[in-house]
Amino acid sequence: MKKFIRIGYAITLMVIFFLLVYTADTYVFAKNLKAPNSPVNLTVASVTESSVTLIWNEPNNSRAIKQYKIYKNSTYIDSTNTTTYTINNLKPDTEYKFYVRSEAEKNNVSMASEPVTVKTLSGWIEESGSKIIGYYPAWKSYSGFTPDKLDASKLTHINYAFAYIGQDNKIKLGYPDKDPENFKGLNELKKVNPELKILISVGGWNWSGKFSDTASTDSSRKLFAESCAQFITQYGIDGIDLDWEYPVGGGMPENSKRPEDKQNFTLLLKEIRAKLDEQGLKDNKHYLLTIAGGASNYYLHNIEPNKVKEYIDFANIMTYDLHGPWEEYSDFNAPLYSSGNSQAQYEVSVDSSVNAWINAGFPKDKLVVGVPFYGYMYKVSSNDRNGAYQKFTSGEALSYSTIKANYINVYSRFFDSESMVLWLFKNNIFISYDDAESLAFKAEYIKNEKLGGAMIWELSQDYNNELLNSIFKALR
Repeated sequence: MKKFIRIGYAITLMVIFFLLVYTADTYVFAKNLKAPNSPVNLTVASVTESSVTLIWNEPNNSRAIKQYKIYKNSTYIDSTNTTTYTINNLKPDTEYKFYVRSEAEKNNVSMASEPVTVKTLSGWIEESGSKIIGYYPAWKSYSGFTPDKLDASKLTHINYAFAYIGQDNKIKLGYPDKDPENFKGLNELKKVNPELKILISVGGWNWSGKFSDTASTDSSRKLFAESCAQFITQYGIDGIDLDWEYPVGGGMPENSKRPEDKQNFTLLLKEIRAKLDEQGLKDNKHYLLTIAGGASNYYLHNIEPNKVKEYIDFANIMTYDLHGPWEEYSDFNAPLYSSGNSQAQYEVSVDSSVNAWINAGFPKDKLVVGVPFYGYMYKVSSNDRNGAYQKFTSGEALSYSTIKANYINVYSRFFDSESMVLWLFKNNIFISYDDAESLAFKAEYIKNEKLGGAMIWELSQDYNNELLNSIFKALR
């Protein structure tokens, strides 16, 4: 009797097992019947060194699609409700496989589309005299322009702006709620471009007040230099960019300043160089030391260019703001050459600034030319000369992205063939700015003169990388 009971139990268990399997299979089958169809005609619309743009068609005879799920090398990366998507921050010269799934509702997705395989273009190869340095302002991360938005494949260096000098003569985080996170994000970009260097820029217009005091004694110079070495190792940074605006004179009225700044600036750089080299020996690494330098003869008179060159890797010349709304007449922000057309105020240009540095004993290959990703808009009082060199009632800075979105297709465009720079004009509004064409001329100038490269202020002002692409292409 017990034997029959055991047999009965076994049969019952087998029936239950088969019922469970059948139920599961039926559920999967039913779910698959309800699943949407796969996207069709997945293709690569464009490819660069660091991005791939995919495009596809909606599936036929399918349920309503809420979104599409994007996969890179079989790993889900993002979703979109359109039929196109751009994957950024890819490695140059690397092969990737992509496919897309339709999603009708959460967890109800289609089979994968036919995959596409694509190889990104070859990336940046730095040649002698071909650096591309971009400033990334910390405060831009508050509005969503985080480090992952940068195209690292077209940059050799990123200068993170800014840190400042505290009352104890030590370097301090400028934005402590954002800086550590941003440093991590910037170092993540090295996965895209392993040769990328990240520097912390100290000072800037607003935070140069303590430089003169810090540079004034041996003990304060040493204290600051030691804090710089500690700072870069703590946050995994590749160097220090000193942006003292300005030794001896200039800058904000309340900044500390003294005639001895001229010599003390050199001594400060010497001390920082020594501490970075000392740390570099421990880490088997060369830590960079650079400066942001003024474009005028006045600035050069207040430093020692022939001595400074011994301690820094290169100097980023701020060859922008050569003219602006602080003057009496509308003029060009960053002309490549002096045109002789003004007659209203002094003439200065990228070329004249570069030659001033060279004539002061600074080597060409350590000169990095600053280029602006912004312009100035003036409300001028006269339509003469299409708004150039006229008195004005107001002026303000505009990013290139703003100029392109709101003015380029509406205003008349003019080009000065002598200064090799352009402007827009309409209804008494004069806008001086650089675009892809004028920046290509500047990049060619850098290349032909065998200068150190180009420096950008600043990267967030060209969201679509149009200007960066132009510089990159011209300097390759």
